[in-house]
Parts: sequence; C-alpha cells; structure tokens
Amino acid sequence: MKTLKYISFLLVVALSSCSDIIDQSPENYLGTSTFYTNAAEFRTAINGSYNSMQKTVSNEWSLTELRSDNTIMSSPGSTSNLNFDLDYLDRFFPNTSQAAIQSYWTNSYYSIKSVNYILSALGANYDRSTGNIVLASMNPIITDVERKKFISEACFIRATQYYNLVRLYGGVFLIDRPISPVEAKQINRSSVADIYKLIVADLVTAAANGSTAKFAAIPTSEYGMANSWTAKALLAKVYLNLNKKPEAILLLNDIINNSGYGLQATYANVFSKENEMNSEILFAVRFKSGGLGLGNTLPNQFAPQNSGAAVIIGAGKSYNSPSQELIDSYAVNDVRKGVNIGVYSIGRPEQIYVNKYMSKPAVINDSENDWPVIRYADVLLMLAEAQGNTPTSWAQINLIHKRATGLTLTPDTGNIAVFEKALADERRWEFAFENQRFFDLLRFDTTLTTIKTEATLDNHFAYMYPIFYINFTEPRLSLAQMQANANPDKFLLPIPQYEIDTNSFITIPQNPGY
Repeated sequence: MKTLKYISFLLVVALSSCSDIIDQSPENYLGTSTFYTNAAEFRTAINGSYNSMQKTVSNEWSLTELRSDNTIMSSPGSTSNLNFDLDYLDRFFPNTSQAAIQSYWTNSYYSIKSVNYILSALGANYDRSTGNIVLASMNPIITDVERKKFISEACFIRATQYYNLVRLYGGVFLIDRPISPVEAKQINRSSVADIYKLIVADLVTAAANGSTAKFAAIPTSEYGMANSWTAKALLAKVYLNLNKKPEAILLLNDIINNSGYGLQATYANVFSKENEMNSEILFAVRFKSGGLGLGNTLPNQFAPQNSGAAVIIGAGKSYNSPSQELIDSYAVNDVRKGVNIGVYSIGRPEQIYVNKYMSKPAVINDSENDWPVIRYADVLLMLAEAQGNTPTSWAQINLIHKRATGLTLTPDTGNIAVFEKALADERRWEFAFENQRFFDLLRFDTTLTTIKTEATLDNHFAYMYPIFYINFTEPRLSLAQMQANANPDKFLLPIPQYEIDTNSFITIPQNPGY
C-alpha cells in the first residue's frame, strides 16, 4: 500500500504538471468522462482518498484524546493563541470559530467529496428511503470483482469520516453524491439517526463486497486497504453505539473465528515501524516518509520541547501530554506504560510525552509511523462489552491484560460494576493515545450501566485540578466551573461558525450550549 501511495502521488503530480492552468479540484474529484476509464485510475483515486484521511487524523487528537481524561495541555502558563485554543478544548469551552474544529470539519468533507465522486462513477448510490447502497448497471470498463472491491473500500472511507463527524458534532450535512457548491449551500443538518443510517448502509455494503481473505493470505500490495473484516469491525462498533449488541456479537465472532487476524506476542511489537500492518492491525491510516508530503507530523507534535534530536529529529511541541491521572492508573508491571509514555528530563524539568509513535525520520515532520484505527485487541474488548459480565467476556479481557502484565484478572461475574471497571480500564490502558478514550466514554453511556462520561470527567478534573489546572491563569476557573463545563451539551463540538455565517441560503442551527 505504501508503494501504491507513492505511485498515486507521482501520478497526481504528473497529471497536474501537464498544464499551466491549475485545476483546484484534485484528480480524485474528476468526473467519469475525464478520468475514470480503467481500474488503474480508480485505484489511484481511492489511494488519494486513503491519503485524505491523513489530514483528518492530524488534529483528531485535539478533539478526542485531549478532551478525555488521558491527556492535558503541556504548558498551562502559555499565552499563545494556539495553546489557548487547545486549553479551551481541554476544558470544554471552545470557541465556535476554533481553528481545529473548522479544519477537521473541512478535511472530513473534502474526503467525503472525493469518495462521492468515486462511488458515483462506480454506480453505487445511496437510497435514503430504504437505507441501502444500490448498485446501478454501468459500462464494463472494469470487472465486476474490481468494481465491488473499489466500492467496498470507498464505502468504508466515507463511513469512517461520517462516524467521526456524527460523534463529534451530532447531526451534520448528509452529502452522499457529487453536488455543486450552490446545492451544498442549501443542504441543512440531518438528524443523528439519518447519519447513522448512511454509516450502516456504507459498512454493510463494504462488508458484503470487500475481500474476505484471511490475514495470512493478504498480499503485501494490499496492506492498508480496507477489506470485509475491517468493515465488520467498524460496523460492530457502530452497532454498539446504537445499542444493537446482538448484531455486534455476530460480526465480532465472525472476525475472531474466520479472519486470521490475531494478537501480537508483545504490545510493543504492535507499533514497531519495522512491523507495520501486522496481524493485529485491521486498519490504519498509513504514512510514508521520504519527502513525498505523506509523512506523519504527529510524532513531532507529541515529542517534548527543546529535546533536540534526543527523542525525534527536529523540534517537539509537547502537545497531547499524558495526564498524571493516566500515568498513576497503570500497574507497575504493565509494559504498556513504558511503550505509551516517555519521560525526558535532560537539562530541564521532567517532561512527560506520548512515546507510542516515536521514530527518527531523516527530516522533521516526516515520520513513517502509521496511525492505528482498528486493532484485533479492539475486536476482543468490543465483544466483551457487547456480551456483558460473562466468563467468556472475562477471558477476552484477560487475553489483553495478560499480554501486558503477565497476570490474569480474577473474574467476578456477580458484580457488574467490577466487570465494567475492568473493561473500561483495560480499554484505557490498551488504546491510550489512539483517539479512542473519549469516544469510548460516550459509548459507555449506552452500553454500560456504571461508567458514565460526565462522572468520569468530573473525577478527572478533581484529580488533576490541584496538581495541574490550578496553575492556569487565562481564564482561571474553579474546579466546580470546570466540572460544570463537562456536560452533555459540550460533549458535542460546535458546528464551525464559518458554515453558519457564510450561508445566505438557509439558517444552520448551532449545537446547544454555544
């Protein structure tokens, strides 16, 4: 897949350089009459859509992990505008014009736009009345096998973007086909239910049409491409959000029994740059170093400030710093703590940083490290979440726990609170800094009975206030004020103010509390 991305990059550059006239639409936005004439051109377009996910993941941490109990601002006394913006996200009172909120929204819709062109060219159309993707007849410029594979991948990408949008912003614009700018201005927000309806339709289609090859049989040329197992795993998580646990259980058991994916022997091996797309990675946003414009900038964002080349090539920014609360929650013998969290203390006060994605590229902001989205460990823990407090669920938790600690938890099938805490803790330790924790907490409000988002964040602020948040000066908030901010209204981000202010056709409602 990284080779394919390189080819895609070169082809787009070559096509762009053939004319002195700059077309502002990327190649994967072009219509069927000018671009999509064979399988290679569809592949190039879909690779471009995979690459578009790099932009959304580049600041996703600030909208998810930073708003959980896992990470905090690194410099409470900073007066820079960017740090103010991150601080406001961390403490649940972001401005409606905040840059990260706007850029994530915009990049998500650019990605959706590219996929809509591809699906339209493939004759895969969403029927809103039935909630199905309907495959129209089309000229046989590609084989049926190729067509179904491309549809599966494109549907998965679109579903992923909408799944994140609906969880972050609530009801958003449902755009499922190519439209003109004028049409776009006349589309208002859809309901959360309608967005989930499209997500399910896309993932059902992706699962039905994607490759079902077992992991060992997947050619390296297809590493990083979504397949049927990838779609089923994400669909299972969507079903958990919708409290459709029986449907999730069927999909998760299918993956466990038939996909050939499995846990790596060690936790560190999952994230090794020399072991990418291993048996535990069902899907990752892939990056390629080498000055191609496809490198991962996040390691530099997370590395400690003023650390020179000791941690990573180039400057670090100390963003997304692990909270002391998370650090203290790990057991002494839990190997995940050392993999996930680094400590830098040379020549200045100790800095704690996200260590999970650190490698040393040749130049700054050009790391090779992929960003995991769905792992096999997630499949096991989702199944435990869906099944509830049973011996089988405890066994699945212990597969993860024992790998990290060498120890086995003692099942307590008679106490739901003990089970739910064990499950929530295991997910927190396992997926730290993978942008899962905030979404997990929101989902637990539906799937669990004793773990609630508001209470968890209130406890987080109480834990961290005397050792961290009390040092904030702009604005200085009491603990009670901070806890009041973390309420269900503010769990949703505001609709970007730009969308509201620049639309002269319709009135777009803002989310409550903003």
